[in-house]
Amino acid sequence: MKNKPIGVFDSGLGGLTVVRELIRALPGEDIVYFGDTGRVPYGGRSFETIERYAREDANFLLRQNVKYIIAACGTVSSVAPHTGALLPVPYKGVVAPAAKAAALATKNGKIGVIGTQATISSGAYSRELSQIDGSFQVFEVACPLFVPLVESGWIEPSDPVLKLTVRRYIASLLDKTIDTLILGCTHYPILSGAIGAFCGESVKLISSGHASATEATRELCELGLLRDERTGGKVRFYVSDITASFSDVTNILFGGDLAAQRTLVSIDD
Repeated sequence: MKNKPIGVFDSGLGGLTVVRELIRALPGEDIVYFGDTGRVPYGGRSFETIERYAREDANFLLRQNVKYIIAACGTVSSVAPHTGALLPVPYKGVVAPAAKAAALATKNGKIGVIGTQATISSGAYSRELSQIDGSFQVFEVACPLFVPLVESGWIEPSDPVLKLTVRRYIASLLDKTIDTLILGCTHYPILSGAIGAFCGESVKLISSGHASATEATRELCELGLLRDERTGGKVRFYVSDITASFSDVTNILFGGDLAAQRTLVSIDD
């Protein structure tokens, strides 16, 4: 069991932020990534559709013989947290780890959350944070244009469209004097340059990708599922559509274009 890979899925390319953090924390682990680029974004879909997509994505990873699954998708983690209930392997979403990290980071108790429309509508982050500390003030904003910007490769912090979009979504949160901002979608850390520049140093950005990778590392250790090898892990990338932005995103996250390493899979299959 130890030598099986870790499985990670997302609606598109945002979950690669989790893969990057896993590689840093666990360089000896094999990882299988599935990005559902053919059906991205999930955030505007019905709850029923999101649940079906989540089951299909998890089943694909199970067929790759994984030992652990991370739903590196804020939308799935918020809307369909029960996806892992019937799986034969441990399953982790991104909501609880990110909420825990934000709770530790905030000084004034005012926490902002940005996510897809489905994530914000679910109220998952507010519920999780209130369970940690009922005195927290949580302010949430849906940012439906962020995922399409990432998937289209519009990710440079200096891009005027991106800067305008960041201002449009986040200005109201700064008016609430938040000191912590949860990037409640794993696509959003790819835009952290532009988001951080707008928020300034007084606001701590919480990457759901980093938080979930940290939590997965802890849990794998507790379960005795860490590989004995400490280096040399391999990553396999699967996508449901070939997109030009894959190269842009992997260049930023991994310092190189991994397009040659991706494998196209059919949703129908």
